[in-house]
Amino acid sequence: MTPASDTALDFLHARATSFFTEALKASNIESAFDRRLRFEGNTLKRLLPDGSGPEVINLAQYKRIFVIAIGKAAGPMLEVLLDRMKRRKGLRGICCSKYLPKRRNWRIRYYEGGHPLPNEESFAAAREALGLLKKAKRDTLVFYLISGGGSAMFDLPLDPKITLSDTVAFHEALLGCGAPINEINTLRKHFSAVKGGRLAIAAPDAMKVSLLVPDVPLRTLDALSSGPSSPDHSTVGEVHEIIEKYGLAEKLPASVNAFFLQTDLPESPGNKKWKPPFLSRFGRTEPSPRRFTSAASLTGEDEAFRDSVYEVLLSDLDLVECARALAQQAGYFVSVDNSCDDWDYADAARYLLDRFHELRTHHRRFCLISGGEVTVKLDRAPGAGGRNQQFALACALELAHHPGEMLTVLSAGSDGIDGNTQSAGAIADPTTVARARAFGFNPEENLRTFNACPLFTALGDTIVTGPTGHNLRDLRLLISDQS
Repeated sequence: MTPASDTALDFLHARATSFFTEALKASNIESAFDRRLRFEGNTLKRLLPDGSGPEVINLAQYKRIFVIAIGKAAGPMLEVLLDRMKRRKGLRGICCSKYLPKRRNWRIRYYEGGHPLPNEESFAAAREALGLLKKAKRDTLVFYLISGGGSAMFDLPLDPKITLSDTVAFHEALLGCGAPINEINTLRKHFSAVKGGRLAIAAPDAMKVSLLVPDVPLRTLDALSSGPSSPDHSTVGEVHEIIEKYGLAEKLPASVNAFFLQTDLPESPGNKKWKPPFLSRFGRTEPSPRRFTSAASLTGEDEAFRDSVYEVLLSDLDLVECARALAQQAGYFVSVDNSCDDWDYADAARYLLDRFHELRTHHRRFCLISGGEVTVKLDRAPGAGGRNQQFALACALELAHHPGEMLTVLSAGSDGIDGNTQSAGAIADPTTVARARAFGFNPEENLRTFNACPLFTALGDTIVTGPTGHNLRDLRLLISDQS
């Protein structure tokens, strides 16, 4: 590479980093909250994007308001909600997150749940939430503030004999099996006393509003934190199929395996032929009659979901659209391709590079954007790294066959953390492999042992943002500039 080409690649590195970090800043909880909801006195209005007018909940009809905030964005979501509601009598709640806010409200109990594996606080928060929701009556409004990471941070086995250590081992086995998140969370839903809709049926008579910041595909919103407040359409039969598909029976602790193999394994609550109507209407303006906007027939435990509302505050689509706008403003032709969501990282790397080269021939300044997450199947204890750095290193090995090409690949997580590292992700280009070898690294070995972070750190090519307070999944940017 010549000094001029080095400078050009440095420019692309800086540009890709700025697109990612600026898109993160623009995709924030507070502004998203105010685009969707508005508190005016005793009225909560949902602002409809189609301009058809607001929908309304009369807060004055509720004597008590409970708030259950779960996940990586629990702190910011809770802070904004409490600020917008001002002081209200009968307000109580719990907040369970890996990142607890500095400012705390005396009406809320705070728990530092574990992630990516549950801890004692995860169990304590779940018990506290169930205890609080038992007090909910018809005069109670419950806000569920749900974001990514809650599956680990907030958990309690349905079988009380299963210990915390066995629960941790269960989560470890799921994380390393290579299954996509919807299959992983199918098992979590049937395992847990607070997932798969069970947190909603703990307050069957209350009006329930779920405000969501998903780290899962929007087509599978009930997988967000394993769906604590939404009816579950996964089945016990699917649980058994997933266990067999990924050979999990021999990897699970004996107590967990016995739980899943019992002949009367409980179904999670929810009509299995009906998927929940996310983005539904507020459902009612008076305590009675009870109504729900879906025409679905709800019976038995499903009645607990009749007065339920689901609103997506912020998603990976917002992050992608922010990145698209930034790239277009910078003069790039932009294409978005999210089709490799939940693909194996290596397959996704090959696909996006092929797609990039196919489209780039028509545009000298080109940016390909891809949202969602890739998967990594672990066959050994990993080194330091995560799916984004693994993806970037796979791209680097492919790009090494195209020296001199002005192309940069960025892959980073919007929560600011990639795997077991403090990096959000990494940047790769056609010189990455050669530079790594000059530092004494064997890139193929780093890839095989899931140990990409030391390599990218030595090259100065990691993306470090610190915890962002939410998780809108991952962002991948492929950028070239032949001008």
